[in-house]
Order: sequence, then structure tokens, then C-alpha cells
Amino acid sequence: NSSDLSPSFILASIPGLEAAQSWMAIPLCSAYVLAVTGNGAVLLAVRLEPSLHSPMYFFLCMLATIDLALATATVPRILSFYWFDTREISFGACLLQMFLIHTLSAIESTVLLAMAVDRYVAICHPLRHAAILTNAATAKVGLAAMARGVLFFLPLPLLLLPLPFCGSRLLSHSFCLHQDVMNLACANTTPSVVYGLTAILLVMGLDAVLICLSYLLILKAVLRLAAWKERLKVFSTCIAHICVVLVFYVPLIGLSVVHRFGKDLAPLVHIIMGNIYILVPAVLNPIIYGVRTKQIQRRILSLIHVTDR
Repeated sequence: NSSDLSPSFILASIPGLEAAQSWMAIPLCSAYVLAVTGNGAVLLAVRLEPSLHSPMYFFLCMLATIDLALATATVPRILSFYWFDTREISFGACLLQMFLIHTLSAIESTVLLAMAVDRYVAICHPLRHAAILTNAATAKVGLAAMARGVLFFLPLPLLLLPLPFCGSRLLSHSFCLHQDVMNLACANTTPSVVYGLTAILLVMGLDAVLICLSYLLILKAVLRLAAWKERLKVFSTCIAHICVVLVFYVPLIGLSVVHRFGKDLAPLVHIIMGNIYILVPAVLNPIIYGVRTKQIQRRILSLIHVTDR
């Protein structure tokens, strides 16, 4: 085929299980419903519980909103493919989905960094916490996170827009990612490769380093406390956030490694890693904070008319 500036792409199916895809969609749909329900419950609980109207839980609301948006940008399209065999996705829809996935991931990374800073200030400078992290400052951080994500990742689809595509149009996942689409172009993709790597390093990479630095400073402050019980009590306030950071960064790193070094891996590995990256944080984050936060537990139980005994 001759090159086409506006091609359509073919979403990857589950190898060897094409005939059973409608059944395979059931656990995916269940995970999506669980993600929507869990994150929606967290948003409602924080809104209705006055004791949770603090920066840490406003950041948690941002996190829940991002997870809902990321899952909704991908899972309904995947389910449409699995149930109705709509494997083809237009060039414009693919670029839009790719932009949303990368931008929302960048915003989530920034919010996780803001939550780490919140924990650092609360533990290392408790008397200044209320003055530094006000509600107005929290709102500004949220707006800055959105602007940062859009500015850094808007160039990705723009760099792909003029490229010609010829030959195979088959993607490695059931949704569109920058590196996946870029690899199908039959032209020089060096600018796209360089910019994509730079954006990832300056956003997710830098955020990961700063989060680690925040926790090193927190650990240093905690170790100054004399009693072990007091150390554990203080550090336990960070456990939920540490778990959420791992839930976000481990699938992200795994997916990056699969793309970079997994060309010889079975296609199923790419599909599984992609689905883990999209859905696992959205499903686990509300569970982690629901388990660790008694106020959220009580408010959610009251919403479903169950008395917390």
C-alpha cells in the first residue's frame, strides 16, 4: 500500500483467544466498574465529610478524578472492540486517545509528587503545614499539574501528525500509545523519539526522583524520634501514599521496559502490561486509601446505610 497521511490503525486482539474475546471482556468490564465505583465513592466521601477537607484529601480527589478519566478514555473503547469486533480506530481518535493517556499520566505523576511534599511538610515542618499548604495553594498545584501535563505532551501527537504510515497498521495494545504508533511510521521518527524520551524524563523521571528525595528527608526526620512506637506512628501516615506511588510507577516502568526490550516477547505480554498500566492504579488506589483512612470508611459505609460497628 502507498503511504497514507491519515490512516486508521488496528487494535491488538488477544492472541489465540479471538473467538472468546467477548468472554475475556467480562473481567475487564468488572475491573472498570470497580474503578468507577471505588473512585466515585472516594470523591463523594471527601465531599461529604468535613474532616477530610484538607490538602491531602483534595489531592486524593484529584487522583481519583484522573484515574476515572484515564480508565474512561480507554476501557469503553476496548470493550467495544472485544464485544462488537470494532478493531479499527481512526487516526484522529488514536492521536486523541494517546494524548489523553500520556497527559493524564503526567498529571497523576505531578499530583503524587505534591502528595509527597504534603507528607514532608506535615512531618518535618508541622507548625508551618497549615500556612504552606492552604486550600488555595492546593488548587494552584492542581492547575499547575494540568498545565504541565498538557504543555509537555501536546507535542507528541503533533509530531506524529505529518508522518506517513505504510505497511502494517497493527498496534501492540488495545489502545493507542505514542511509542506504539510511532513505530508504525515509515519515515524518520528521531524528533518524536527524542522529544518523547525527554518529556518522560522531565516529568515522570524527575517526579520519581523528587518523591524519593522527599521520603529520604521524611525518613531522616522520623529516625530522630526517640521511641520506636512514635517512629512507626509518624511513618504510618505515609504508608498509603507509598503504596499508591508504587502502584503507579511499577506498571509504568514495566510497560516502558516491555516496549524498549520486549520486541521478542509474546503479544499477550504487551496486552496484559498495557491493561495493568491503565486499570490497576484506578482499581487499587481507592481500596488503599479506603483501608488506611477511617473517615473514608465510615462515610462510605454510611452512604450505603451500613453502621460501622
